[in-house]
Amino acid sequence: MGRAAAMTGTTAGFLRTLGDQGLITPLRSEGGHRRYSRYQLRIAMRARDLVDQGTAIDAACRIIVLEDQLEEALRINEQFRRQAGPDAAADT
Repeated sequence: MGRAAAMTGTTAGFLRTLGDQGLITPLRSEGGHRRYSRYQLRIAMRARDLVDQGTAIDAACRIIVLEDQLEEALRINEQFRRQAGPDAAADT
């Protein structure tokens, strides 16, 4: 956990708080150590940026969840557009 905190420029307590908020859920090693994915580390850095800008941590977590949902919706929307073909775009 200390290594992940150093990589993200945060503290172990901050990472634990993100876990408590449900934003990231690291896997556990056999020895019980938290194992964070690169994606989770990117999320932690985004949360740190928001908190550094003055956003409350619970609000930062909600913002990140909403950003993630928007990104996924845009990706799905683009997928539907490609499947529908060029004729469907002319109808809108």
